[in-house]
Amino acid sequence: MATAPRVVVLDYGSGNVRSAVRALERVGASVELTADPRAALECDGLFVPGVGNFHACMAGLRAAHGPRVIGRRLSGGRPVLGVCVGMQVLFDGSAEASDRPEPGLSEWPGTVERLPAAIVPHMGWSEVEVGERSRLFAGVEHERFYFVHSYAVQQWTLEATGAFAAVAPVVSWAVHGAKFVAAVENGPLSATQFHPEKSGQAGLHLLENWVRSL
Repeated sequence: MATAPRVVVLDYGSGNVRSAVRALERVGASVELTADPRAALECDGLFVPGVGNFHACMAGLRAAHGPRVIGRRLSGGRPVLGVCVGMQVLFDGSAEASDRPEPGLSEWPGTVERLPAAIVPHMGWSEVEVGERSRLFAGVEHERFYFVHSYAVQQWTLEATGAFAAVAPVVSWAVHGAKFVAAVENGPLSATQFHPEKSGQAGLHLLENWVRSL
């Protein structure tokens, strides 16, 4: 009998993450909720949550040695999945107000900016324009997912051409006031702006795709 993939949900004070733990367990992962850097380094997959203010999340992540853990995992090709603000921190920074602004992790170029919509936050179910070659969305390409956010990355500048086109990041998009990045798949690093753990069966299917890839 195959051993269940070991997933750590990084517990760095970003809010209620029990729903993520339950969802990952439902799709077959053995899940640990912890801030222990060693566990986060050694697991099969690292789930990085995030809710609230970008800069507060980055401060909490730094206090928990998150940048070092994420960097080491990626340098070794070990999977990481960021969700909501856990996706936003993977970019260069955020225009969100803060008394103590923090830079992002700069895994991808770009700035998180406020959505130019009449109603913010964007809260509810939205369709996603799934990028070509997506594995994360396999089987749920035409489903809706649950978003709760006021900020997002609205431009993607990391392009690959020629011989590198086949391994270029897969970028998926959604719209709320403007088109924004809804998900990225980039080798071992994946992220979603929406909450798969709160997106019903479609979200569970997406998480199962990720867990099966570990």
